[in-house]
Amino acid sequence: MKEASLWHPVAASDALQADPLGVQLLGEAVVLWRDATGQAHALADQCPHRGAKLSLGRVCGGRLECPYHGWQFSGDGACRHVPALPDFVPPSGHAARVYAAQERYGLVWVQLQADTSHTVPEFAAETDGQLRKLNCGPYDVATSAPRIIENFLDMAHFGFVHDGWLGMRAAPAIDDYTVAPTPTGLRATQCKAWQPQSNVHSTAPAQVEYTYEVVAPYTAVLTKVPDAASVALQGFRESIALFICPITPETSRVWFRLAMADFESPDTKLQDFQHTIFMQDKPVLESQTPKRLPLDVRTEAHTAADKASSAYRRFLKQETITFGVC
Repeated sequence: MKEASLWHPVAASDALQADPLGVQLLGEAVVLWRDATGQAHALADQCPHRGAKLSLGRVCGGRLECPYHGWQFSGDGACRHVPALPDFVPPSGHAARVYAAQERYGLVWVQLQADTSHTVPEFAAETDGQLRKLNCGPYDVATSAPRIIENFLDMAHFGFVHDGWLGMRAAPAIDDYTVAPTPTGLRATQCKAWQPQSNVHSTAPAQVEYTYEVVAPYTAVLTKVPDAASVALQGFRESIALFICPITPETSRVWFRLAMADFESPDTKLQDFQHTIFMQDKPVLESQTPKRLPLDVRTEAHTAADKASSAYRRFLKQETITFGVC
């Protein structure tokens, strides 16, 4: 499976306004822009005429205009106007390279290589009307996307990286849990952790049960329902999606999509908790070597507590996902 055929998040929808926006995906420079109807488009960030960055240009009359000679391109990549030759009809060879783009979960997603067998990863909680949705991020992280997914699936680090929050150094033991392969990756159930503060509304420590799912090579989802007696907000539950843009094999951009049974708290209160947790993870993630996740089981040591991450590595190896891993 080629990474270019997968859908990847590249920018927040609200970051793409009237001006073109340059982003990086899988080592490729991409320009995002909106046409006159507001639809998002993605082109290679290189004018086919003399190679200037189209992201330095502007949107004019619903077309993307090159900053160098004013060539104008439509959403399908076709060149529609060459100002130096007003009567010239540009041939197909003058087109810019076009990529598929769509918006979901408050993000712009891009697919570099057309493949209808792949879709934007599913986040089941998105259609749950009893859960409020908002995004947290982006975070730029100097490591590969698979390293970040593996950390998201790992509970054994809670008592050390998140001591006093998602775990306790004095009680680091992890009970056995179940992992099963799925067509999109894996599902881990019966994942339990004793947490001093499992969520933004925690009032007391509690045993919390998680479910983890890998729903695409670089997308994972966790759901958890805390003990009602340990939470100030009645009926509180949450589901969190981790969406990763693989910028290069060793650099990533991360968003979290929060879905929570809380329609009253300000956005910042909900985002701040997730921000605190990920800022504890980030320096450890960036310290890991090699930055590209090793798929050879002999490269790093493993224990039974690592069964979710081991299953993830097997999935990547089986699918021959190679960008960002080694």
